[in-house]
Amino acid sequence: MSQDPSAPPPAPGPTPVPSISEKQAEDLIHGICFKTGPPRLLGAELEWLVLDAERPEQPLPPERLRAAHTAARALPLHSRVTVEPGGQLELSSAPATSLSGCVDDLQADLTAVRAALLAQGLVLRGVGRDPRRPYRRLLNSPRYDAMEAYFDRTGPAGRAMMCASASVQVCVDAGYDEPGVLGHGRRWRLAHLLGAILVAAFANSPADEGPYAGWRCARQGIWSDLDTRRALAPPLDAEPRTAWTRQALDTEVMCVRSYEDDGPWETPPGTTFRDWLRTGGHPALRPPTAEDLDYHLTTLFPPVRPRGHLELRMIDAQSGDDGWLVPVAVVHALFDDPEAAETAYRVAKGLADSYGTHPAPRNPLWRSAARHALTDPELRASAKACFRAAAEALPRLGASTHVRDTVGAFTERYVLRGRCPADDWSTQVLTGKEARR
Repeated sequence: MSQDPSAPPPAPGPTPVPSISEKQAEDLIHGICFKTGPPRLLGAELEWLVLDAERPEQPLPPERLRAAHTAARALPLHSRVTVEPGGQLELSSAPATSLSGCVDDLQADLTAVRAALLAQGLVLRGVGRDPRRPYRRLLNSPRYDAMEAYFDRTGPAGRAMMCASASVQVCVDAGYDEPGVLGHGRRWRLAHLLGAILVAAFANSPADEGPYAGWRCARQGIWSDLDTRRALAPPLDAEPRTAWTRQALDTEVMCVRSYEDDGPWETPPGTTFRDWLRTGGHPALRPPTAEDLDYHLTTLFPPVRPRGHLELRMIDAQSGDDGWLVPVAVVHALFDDPEAAETAYRVAKGLADSYGTHPAPRNPLWRSAARHALTDPELRASAKACFRAAAEALPRLGASTHVRDTVGAFTERYVLRGRCPADDWSTQVLTGKEARR
């Protein structure tokens, strides 16, 4: 049948997006995830629970959480404000060229956010795991609906991760392409071995019941139990780019985004991204695009995530006004001061046998860090050496007196005594006294 020339043209459909091949996907991961060069930038992402100042043990109504988020977003901040699925508030610094620049901007932003929330009778709480039940998801979106459905296949850890966990994430540059103390291969290996020391020293999510009873860092237990691959490190002895590319492509697709505004997001069970590239993996799936790959990478949660830089994700949120700056300063010193980095790598190499062949966080070294923290003699000795090296490096890095004193006080209170922040809590996980610290 011929078309009536006077009829209006058909409404345009969605513009086709070119699909990618397996080789193109591998090349993209290489380019996206490891941008090498001289280490010069530092960043941090601080996640916080939002609690009632007078009744911190009580869950907040959704409307009070949303009002807190609105108040924070309305402030003129240096940091980017985002909200996690359970209502946790996150401040993400801009990349800074110095420790002072990173810390000063975050301190100013936190002061402003705390004042705005206190006017509503609310406080920020630095703790790795919220013990309150039941878990309540505040955010409803296709991403989080699909994420929850995916994680529910393997148990409750996914909902706990989404709604009840908080961390201090420190971001450092990947490093030089060449070998050496600041080379990306050594920094990648250092991050995974040193990561167990950071878990132990900053453990701040104790549990006295449930599957992680007795653990000082129950948050690591949650991440370990997410699924069979998504939150695991790749093999440590493989070349970093090759290992991460294989890990990313051989991990299941969490969801496939719909091009329709209100369309459902598919959650194809058992389909890896490599399956999707090779065969479509599932009759309902369209061919994958570069945007799909980029999105897939955001759904991977290993303890060290390469995103051009290295994102260290294993540190619990810290208590107190300034507790967060200790891991930021220590990580910066141990990665970006050449002398301290050499000491840290020498110490970390001594942990390789305990790390073994299993991926973090499921190997004996990381599990001991999460369960026992610095009561583990090997981790305690390693932490002492690393914190001593960091303290010596901080003046060379231009750290302020306040930063140096705060790191020193933490070292004296915890590291030198074989303790961690979780040990302060005993069995009282959330009390009025703790919430006001």
